[in-house]
Amino acid sequence: MVDLPNDDDSAGLSEYADAVVDAVGARGRDGGGVVLVAHSFAGFTAPLVCERVRVDRLVLVTAMVPAPGETPADWWANTGYEQARRERDAHDEGRAPDETGLFYGDVPAVLAAAALGRQRRQSGTPFEDPWPLSSWPDVPTTFLLCREDRFFPAPFMRRVVRERLGITADEIDGGHYVLLSRPQELAARLEGYAA
Repeated sequence: MVDLPNDDDSAGLSEYADAVVDAVGARGRDGGGVVLVAHSFAGFTAPLVCERVRVDRLVLVTAMVPAPGETPADWWANTGYEQARRERDAHDEGRAPDETGLFYGDVPAVLAAAALGRQRRQSGTPFEDPWPLSSWPDVPTTFLLCREDRFFPAPFMRRVVRERLGITADEIDGGHYVLLSRPQELAARLEGYAA
């Protein structure tokens, strides 16, 4: 996992990509063998990394999929996110979950509390950066959709992935933080993608 400068108001998408490139190090310059995994907002950063280092496969885990020139702030309206959330909340009998339920609904309570306690402030700076690529990088890409994700509802993400990447998403049980709720299942999937 890469420690991004998310609480630094001077850091935008380029600086986020710099942090990942530094973490990849020589593996991305010399021999490849890099499988880059991006979760959630990191969908805006990972393709930028693919333009700068040798990546054998990009795996997006319930991640945002940007369009050329789109800012992360505009992504929500451009993809129809609000309507998708309204439909998801209606499915839940109109009960919109709180932040814990939205992100950590299937994570054990003790682990969810620990994760919330470690969160850092997210600067708004990168949300104003237009995504600079003219097209998706020429890297094999897999999208892993989380079926019980309340933040990025499954029907919404299936459509976004199909429209923006032209692929069908792979699916796994679990919510937005599947890395905490189903770590072994996620690890098995990622190992399969790397093989």
